[in-house]
Amino acid sequence: PLIDTRLPDGSRVHVAKAPCARYGTAVTIRKFSKANLDIDWLVQIGTLTELARHYLRVMVRAERNVLVAGGTSSGKTSLLNALSGYIPKGERIVVIEDSAELQLQQDHVISLEAQRPDRHGRGAVTIRDLFRSSLRLRPDRIIIGEVRGGEALDMIQAMTSGHGGSMGTLHANNPADALNRLETMALMSKVELPLHALRAQASSAIDLIVQMSRQIGGERQVTQITEIEP
Repeated sequence: PLIDTRLPDGSRVHVAKAPCARYGTAVTIRKFSKANLDIDWLVQIGTLTELARHYLRVMVRAERNVLVAGGTSSGKTSLLNALSGYIPKGERIVVIEDSAELQLQQDHVISLEAQRPDRHGRGAVTIRDLFRSSLRLRPDRIIIGEVRGGEALDMIQAMTSGHGGSMGTLHANNPADALNRLETMALMSKVELPLHALRAQASSAIDLIVQMSRQIGGERQVTQITEIEP
């Protein structure tokens, strides 16, 4: 009764039908702009300031680990896509997504996408499976479209073991909630790890949290940029 799929043009489709949909079949199609929104365009439309653009450019070039946080449809993916333009072209990037949305322009990009199980429950490939595989692909940077489960712990450990400059997004209302959610998702990995050790690793791994918010009129804006101190 629940279907997640994609149209040939890349649009994401979600279908809910009986018995889950009580009042009839519901179909949602999420279309993406064919134009690549670069960081200069985001400055022009007021998503972030010129000073913030310069600061984020320095952070990406300096291989700082960045999380983009925000609610649904707040512009997280668009900002992450724009920030990836600051990654030097000679670096090898592995992109991991639940449903492919990012459109990186670099030459050395490996794009991995999770797979749902078939109707018999076989053949599932999770983001965590892809993350473990990505570590064997000799990446300079790892980009996760959205952190949503136990792969958070794998990401934290990768960031603290030589994969600087990695980036990802997660759902959170503010930077403090983003760290709390990251802890919760890391605990979902079922690895026996004391909370104080997990917090020490997370604070050492994440250098920067960029908070995106959708305003009442529909504008998407960077409302906070928070540095994390170890």
